[in-house]
Amino acid sequence: MSAKETEVLVIGAGPAGASLALALAKAGIETLVVDARDPKGTRPQDTRNYAVVTGSWRLLERIGIAPALEGQTQPLHGLEATDGGTHWFGQPHVLFDDEDLPDREDGETLGHMVEAPVLQAALDAAMAEQEGLTLLAPARFSSYEAGPRGVTVTLESDETIHARLLIGADGVNSPVREAAGIQTEGRDYQKSVFAANVTLSRPHDGIARQLFTPEGPFATLPLRGDRANLAWYMKRGAAEALAKMTPEAVEAELNHRFADFAGEMKIDGPMGSYPLILKIAEHMVDTRVALVGDAVRRINPLAGQGLNQGFRDIAALYDAIMDADRAGLDIGSEQTLSAYQASRRFGANTAALGMDVIDRLFSNDSMLTKPVRSLGMLAAERIAPVRKRLAGIASASSEGLPSLMQPLDAA
Repeated sequence: MSAKETEVLVIGAGPAGASLALALAKAGIETLVVDARDPKGTRPQDTRNYAVVTGSWRLLERIGIAPALEGQTQPLHGLEATDGGTHWFGQPHVLFDDEDLPDREDGETLGHMVEAPVLQAALDAAMAEQEGLTLLAPARFSSYEAGPRGVTVTLESDETIHARLLIGADGVNSPVREAAGIQTEGRDYQKSVFAANVTLSRPHDGIARQLFTPEGPFATLPLRGDRANLAWYMKRGAAEALAKMTPEAVEAELNHRFADFAGEMKIDGPMGSYPLILKIAEHMVDTRVALVGDAVRRINPLAGQGLNQGFRDIAALYDAIMDADRAGLDIGSEQTLSAYQASRRFGANTAALGMDVIDRLFSNDSMLTKPVRSLGMLAAERIAPVRKRLAGIASASSEGLPSLMQPLDAA
């Protein structure tokens, strides 16, 4: 059996892998995507929701996905934080809103809440129609061999594919990362997150709200129609047990604890839980290999930065590939991959560790940390430059962004 040939081979067709493949194919880079999912099969229920911030939304506009999401997203207008104890809630602080965006365009918001199945369906449809992009699914990566002129990948079916560059967009337990021998570091928080969509008894006004308690945060992220995606950080085992209870029992617990904070809540759809783990790859690249998204890091989902950090990865890698291609250089060379890693390594690790620091600061009842976090929230609320800086960072709309994340009229 002769090997398939392509310029770029992407393993994984989730949001990061699919978006990068679409961007490259639109730019004339022949791309093949391998994914384990059967595109015609029944998909498991997915309770995830993505906070797609401004810079990431611009990326979706550039690859042609945003129009397919029209009417299916909830605009994000602000972030509100409340410090709380075991039996009390403090005064809410508006950390920033869409008026604080740097260089804000008319009607631009902090971002959009998108339900995971909605985003994936739009990406799948776009891949099926995109010229220069081939999707091979269901299929699974097995191994690879890198050489001076390219990389040869073997699938579990024994089919082989030759490419100039292999991209691992295959999740937190990335087989590509493992095959490359790239180690990870991090920690287990010994916590889990209970996740569910709920209907609310009062309008959310497009505001993401986070309540910080000694146990951990309780967050509501706005969805269409006065619905919300909630994330309740709990001790390991408690979230898993809660997810197995009846919706009525969960509603009783939620409303007993948090009705004054969020309004009366009613479960709307499946419930789930997942362990809270920090995992960061020691390197983002190896010979002829680049990692993006969850294959690089699994971070505390506080502030919804996981997906957006993945989009920053693919935007940076796209620029490195296109710079090499325009210069007539090898898109899979050490020079190209070093440029990608240099552009992302510091920012990616800073975001991951920053979420870790926030978790440590807010997930306790220490008399030493209370004044620090209270002062921080007060400064964010009342000092305009602080608000604008936070809004720019959180929305990925500050200066120095990769081309895919810049306004459409800027690049």
